[in-house]
Amino acid sequence: MKRPGLLLAVFVAAVLVFITFNTVVSEKQGSRGLEPGDELPPFAMPLSTSSCRGRCDANVAVRAGQGAAGARPACSVRGPSVLNSCELAARGPVVLAFVFAPVGACRDQLTVLDRVRARHPGVSFAAVDVRASGASARAFARRWTLPIGYDHDAAVADEYGVVVCPTIVFARRGGRVVESTVGPQSEAEVESRVRRLEAAR
Repeated sequence: MKRPGLLLAVFVAAVLVFITFNTVVSEKQGSRGLEPGDELPPFAMPLSTSSCRGRCDANVAVRAGQGAAGARPACSVRGPSVLNSCELAARGPVVLAFVFAPVGACRDQLTVLDRVRARHPGVSFAAVDVRASGASARAFARRWTLPIGYDHDAAVADEYGVVVCPTIVFARRGGRVVESTVGPQSEAEVESRVRRLEAAR
């Protein structure tokens, strides 16, 4: 007899978490994310494989000594356990997805990206788990092969204007944005956009 009440409580909690996500990230870029021609804002964040424990916030500093944004420029923070936007953009075209783990459509999007990624080895695919802890990101990321970082305090989501889950940013080598999409994208849609991205190099 208690099960319906428990299910209702879980549902309400999930709704509240999702509403919180949509209200805590900034709308300074609007709900469309980055615009074509924008440069990818720099960031460095722990990967889900990182051994970081406790509060591990992303670095979004563009220069040294920016306080809470970061003591060092984000582009200079590199390592095997770090997801770095500057490093991604230096390798080639970038497909960067922002997801919120509790939302099923976001999880499904990563499965789509994983499949497309396998066909385009020259494109850097990565995902950002917004408002995640290290422990939750590690558990979440086990299902996919693409690198997944976690944005504990949503600082990176704020810089990228993310208010809809999933949001995907497509950028040329060097970091110039070609387009951003909001909401779930089919495999055919992602494949088409990645091909255009490769052609735009």
